[in-house]
Amino acid sequence: MVRVRRGQLVLVAAALVAVALAPVVLASLQLGYHGDVRATGDYGDPTRDARRALDRAVATAQSGVTGEYAWSRRRAAVTEVRDRLEPRLERLRTSRVDAGTVHAVTYNGTVAEAWADERCPGGPAREFGACVVDRGVLVQNRIGTTHVVGVGLDVTTTTPRGETRVTVFVRPVGR
Repeated sequence: MVRVRRGQLVLVAAALVAVALAPVVLASLQLGYHGDVRATGDYGDPTRDARRALDRAVATAQSGVTGEYAWSRRRAAVTEVRDRLEPRLERLRTSRVDAGTVHAVTYNGTVAEAWADERCPGGPAREFGACVVDRGVLVQNRIGTTHVVGVGLDVTTTTPRGETRVTVFVRPVGR
């Protein structure tokens, strides 16, 4: 008789648990939960993808320019870097429009100058020549040739969740 009561108690407990879980199941169905949807906490930085694209774009744009122009032709080197960057920047600006994400990218000479002030070698025994910012592109005189150090950019990312603005100094990958 004790075993029968214990079995009945187990059945009653199971029924109570099932009844208690029913509202949770109904609530999740009403809220439209879907396992593939990113939770707000997992959303992350909306400019992350843009930053990766900019890293690759600057690396590609400076290759073939760094070391190929005499220091006296540094303005032409900067023009070539900007010309090479423009199609990549345009692609980034429009790449996610269908998903509701728009990246606005503009050059920022101030961040490039700040980077140069802190990190370009200086003093009487400096290893390299002067650093110069031209239209947002930081170049340095290295043995009489123009070396592209990086590019200052402002990135504004607009998504359905809002707008994020960052200012970055992008160095060529591996530099």
